[in-house]
Amino acid sequence: MLDQAPVSVMQNRWTPIPVVCSQISGIYEICSLSRGKVHYLSLRSSRTRREDMQVTAGSDEIYRESLALHARHRGKLEIRSKVPFRNRYDLSRAYTPGVAEVCRRIAQDPNLAYRYTLKANTIAIVTDGSAVLGLGNIGGYAAIPVMEGKAILFKEFAGIDAFPICFENYETDFVDQVRNIAPVFGGINLEDIAAPKCFEVEDALQDIGIPVMHDDQHGTAVVVLAALLNACRVTGRNYEDLNIVVCGAGAAGYSITRLLKCIGYDPLVCTMVHEITVCDTRGIIHRQREGLYRNKYKFILSEETNHAGRTGSLADAMEGADVVVGVSAPGIITQDMIRSMNKDPIVFAMANPVPEIWPDAATAAGAAVVGTGRSDFPNQINNVLAFPGIFRGALDACATRISDEMKIAAAHAIAGCIKKPHRRHILPSILNKAVTRAVAQAVADAAASSGCRRII
Repeated sequence: MLDQAPVSVMQNRWTPIPVVCSQISGIYEICSLSRGKVHYLSLRSSRTRREDMQVTAGSDEIYRESLALHARHRGKLEIRSKVPFRNRYDLSRAYTPGVAEVCRRIAQDPNLAYRYTLKANTIAIVTDGSAVLGLGNIGGYAAIPVMEGKAILFKEFAGIDAFPICFENYETDFVDQVRNIAPVFGGINLEDIAAPKCFEVEDALQDIGIPVMHDDQHGTAVVVLAALLNACRVTGRNYEDLNIVVCGAGAAGYSITRLLKCIGYDPLVCTMVHEITVCDTRGIIHRQREGLYRNKYKFILSEETNHAGRTGSLADAMEGADVVVGVSAPGIITQDMIRSMNKDPIVFAMANPVPEIWPDAATAAGAAVVGTGRSDFPNQINNVLAFPGIFRGALDACATRISDEMKIAAAHAIAGCIKKPHRRHILPSILNKAVTRAVAQAVADAAASSGCRRII
């Protein structure tokens, strides 16, 4: 059986619902809620028609149901008190005058905010609305429902209280605005911010004393690394000998390449693959290509990858490769490209809802292991396996930031959840909450060993 997929009944058919979504390479995947309930169905690929698979992007009926759900509940989140508030005595402890002593203690030692306030278990989900799902730059107001959905995922999988912070437009002081809301939060999850601004914002916020992570980058990269570790076990490959093609040079593609090639990572904790060739819409990124100086991130890729100096198209890049990782566009990988790769190649086609190549086509062309971003195929590569546990571990450690060690530890923890991987099962189910616990423990331990743990 494959992982369970959220579904709803529509005309006696089971159809995946893109209502509450998390992201992979900028487009949504895991979803829930129909008529106020979460529905699941276990699917067997042999019984699932391709035309049914391709409706993951939604339907008019699902959109109507989603609108009704959000209107009925006025959104998906609310705030509840943890303490009783029934009489004057309760009021005097929770508010004035008693709260004044709590304020005095925190004023003397700001770290006590972790002991006395919601800071220890609360993160901000921050967006400027510039790259929301597949909808593009729709602004802060329109991004609210997606950020609410992400908050639900944090609560459901990791017990974390997360709150949407949606800025209407990206402005020059955006970083300062985010920096100035840090006191109330134990961490910040950057979400749906367009590249290359997402790189700049994350880099600029690494010194604020709490973990800041752009999940679209690092959550995806962590799960790809986990999947790759187990795919190597299945195919008998040595990770350090891999020749990889990354198709897509946006937020996810850049971060995946950095992690697998250890670009900017501590070489004492990061093991790099042999070679990576990155392709974008113009083909292979190489040092001699014109225009690279206009995008410093692609310039970095040109300097740190493709040391053979290959040029040409995606098809040219894939010749003789062991692995292709797609975070790009639907249908751009052909069976001939798969056949040109080394024997028993590993194919991760993560464009959503339609992958770069359908799994059955990739398998027929010789792929030994195939993963996608979808829940109705084996080997779903989805960042929900990573971000709840990473932030849970970071909060448990009162971490000052998310280090290289913490991300790499998360990947190994995810991979370790599969004791005996096989070609159709290299990753755990996204619904398995034991994964979050395993990742959280590994991340908390790595926070301590890398000097990122705050002692309260």
